[in-house]
Amino acid sequence: MKYALVTGGSRGIGRAICVRLTREGYYVIINYASNEAEAQRTLDLTCGRGELLPFDVSDSGQTRAALSDWQQRHEGEYISVVVNNAGIRRDSLLALMPEDDWHRVLDISLSGFYNVTQPLLPAMQLHKSGRIVNMASVSGLKGLPGQTNYSAAKGGIIAATKALAQEVARRGITVNAIAPGFIRTDMTQGLDEAELKKLIPVGRFGTPEEVAEAVAFLVSPQAGYITGNVISINGGLYT
Repeated sequence: MKYALVTGGSRGIGRAICVRLTREGYYVIINYASNEAEAQRTLDLTCGRGELLPFDVSDSGQTRAALSDWQQRHEGEYISVVVNNAGIRRDSLLALMPEDDWHRVLDISLSGFYNVTQPLLPAMQLHKSGRIVNMASVSGLKGLPGQTNYSAAKGGIIAATKALAQEVARRGITVNAIAPGFIRTDMTQGLDEAELKKLIPVGRFGTPEEVAEAVAFLVSPQAGYITGNVISINGGLYT
């Protein structure tokens, strides 16, 4: 059986990725931190092709314990696909930003990438096969005012993606990032969509399912020669 772990899989882009990967034959491990009800809804959509694995990606001890427990329950198996999707926004001008908002955003998006990926790499290297997809953002490519913390976290993810890709390529492991623009999810609720659409060449927000399609391709055998790349899904929003 092929196993794929999706962090932050309870809603939005994470949910769409979980559902899409089941269509590629993966058994999805749906990570969530606290919202069990939404995680269960995602699980229901997998039609029996998944399981829940709660842990806070920003907590290294909790993360390692959960992954170790999973491995003990699945002797002889390994997680061949990791989608580091968990992330939060706490927007504010840096001059007014509480210290906790800075650390919390980086701890989940950037430290979470390390906490989840590092303990899973040995098995991928042993099997000489693996796919790692990191969720970045247009904010990590160009920076956005009011998102210094989020831009720093996602920019760090992009740099880490490029570095790790070079470390593990000879072991048959690819590492890529996806940089969504404005996608219609809980994270973009409250934004002025009518005004923001004027900045997007295609004239609309994207959908979680469009992001999930890119993930499905990147984890496929056909994408074996693609690594260290950042794929933008932003409707042409580059400047």
